[in-house]
Amino acid sequence: MIDLFDRLKGRGIIPVVRIDDAGDALALADALITGGLPVAEVTFRTEAAAQAISEIASNKTEMLVGAGTVLSVDQAQRATDAGAKFVVTPGLNPTVVQWCQHEGIPILPGVTTPTEVETALSLELTRVKFFPAEAFGGVATLKALSGPYGMMRWFPTGGIDAANLTDYLSFDKVFACGGSWMVASKMIASHNFDGIAALTRQAVAIAANAKRAK
Repeated sequence: MIDLFDRLKGRGIIPVVRIDDAGDALALADALITGGLPVAEVTFRTEAAAQAISEIASNKTEMLVGAGTVLSVDQAQRATDAGAKFVVTPGLNPTVVQWCQHEGIPILPGVTTPTEVETALSLELTRVKFFPAEAFGGVATLKALSGPYGMMRWFPTGGIDAANLTDYLSFDKVFACGGSWMVASKMIASHNFDGIAALTRQAVAIAANAKRAK
């Protein structure tokens, strides 16, 4: 599991994808690869999610694909059966966490409060998602939480874009961020894959500069 988190840390930014048509999955993957970011969190917010994960996992072996917005063990099972290599949840559901741990699947559950952080620690987790990041105070809240919980490493998601990505990645307790601005659903639906590749290149450059500045 640690190796996977190191791989995510090496990327800095993870595209959070909502895809309505699994037929667009391979073109999207190609756009991300072209943009220099062969990784994606495909959210279970649409019926196409599992099939999209399967298409990418089966045909684009250079891509690291995971499942997001996982709300149940059933969804986690469907995601991993489709080929997802990691699971991301909006909240901290101990049942889902423990299932993933039993199956050896890396999981990033969402937390926002000290109580949730301590629940994560009780489940032997030290890497968690901070969601929704901007709505809950952004970097300032992360720094406050990191006082008593210095062992935690954070994956902020929610309201992160090209304008504030550096602020998050400059904080040394953040190992990567999730963002959707470079893979907006409208861009996918309109097949603007050149635009997605261009925004992905921009995100990669921002992440690289932030890491060098640490």
